[in-house]
Amino acid sequence: MRLFPTLAAGGTVMLALTIGTAHAGPTFDAVKAKGFVQCGVNTGLAGFGSPDDAGNWTGFDVDLCRAIAAAVFGDATKVKFSPLNAKERFTALQSGEVDVLARNTTYTSSRDTALGLDFVGVNYYDGQGFMVTKALGVASAKELDGASVCVQAGTTTELNLADYFRTNNLKFTPVVFEGAEQTRTAYEQGRCDAFTTDQSGLYAERTALGNPDDHVILPEIISKEPLGPAVRHGDNQWGDVVRWTLYAMLNAEEAEISSTNVDEVKGSTENPDIRRMLGVEGEVGKDFGLPNDWAYQVVKQVGNYGEVFEKNLGTGSPLKIERGLNALWTKGGLQYGMPIR
Repeated sequence: MRLFPTLAAGGTVMLALTIGTAHAGPTFDAVKAKGFVQCGVNTGLAGFGSPDDAGNWTGFDVDLCRAIAAAVFGDATKVKFSPLNAKERFTALQSGEVDVLARNTTYTSSRDTALGLDFVGVNYYDGQGFMVTKALGVASAKELDGASVCVQAGTTTELNLADYFRTNNLKFTPVVFEGAEQTRTAYEQGRCDAFTTDQSGLYAERTALGNPDDHVILPEIISKEPLGPAVRHGDNQWGDVVRWTLYAMLNAEEAEISSTNVDEVKGSTENPDIRRMLGVEGEVGKDFGLPNDWAYQVVKQVGNYGEVFEKNLGTGSPLKIERGLNALWTKGGLQYGMPIR
């Protein structure tokens, strides 16, 4: 929708409202041409993005990538994964090496402006925490005065760590490593007293330790870490595709539409909002340059937000994370899908 000045009778300038069909933009066109979505993911973080021995990728962020492919191609398998460490992830997106970054990345003002990125939603509300061995006998992060702390380079975690200790008038020694695996290994080898990263990451890293039950995650959350997918700045239509794929998953959960009942709902519902979302009526898909059943394909092939959360991160998974802030807004959480209409 655009406003253009027009000259009315008598020379008065008026604004004429015109509505044009959205153009998909360069990334969308390139994705369609090559036949797959190139998605930047973690090098290996349990629950979020990691490959098995056969190279098959699974995880919460991985499923978002598959959902984007389902929306664009009607086929969730049309996606390839680029494992990226914390330092190289932004360059990979800026340079066009990947089409979208879905790699437990914190949405911040500097990243959204200075790095030429656009965050298009929050798929996980997180916060930084600390993990220590039970043998250390520490029950609170405020008892870590003088501790050495393992932390990964190139992350918001470093700054948050320094800010927390400074604010609480505590001393610490940072022990910095390039990659997440190196950081975890150093902590397990006793090279530091505590390990800090996003709390979800701590749950994931704890599963990789030799004796997970020997380690405890402290109760303090010292920062806001809204994690979400990012695209290149200025490619608005591709950003819309990624953003509304996430919203479709959230709206489907709110409407109690899952991968197991979506066909039944599609064939029987009289709810106009659901009929539009599933492509039964209207032409919502045209606004994105997508097939009209794009949201149906997302839910059918990948699942709604709750299904994806529970499978990868929830209480029935190895990580056993409660929904907490990531519950739907109707259930006391922050997750809220914008209306599809």
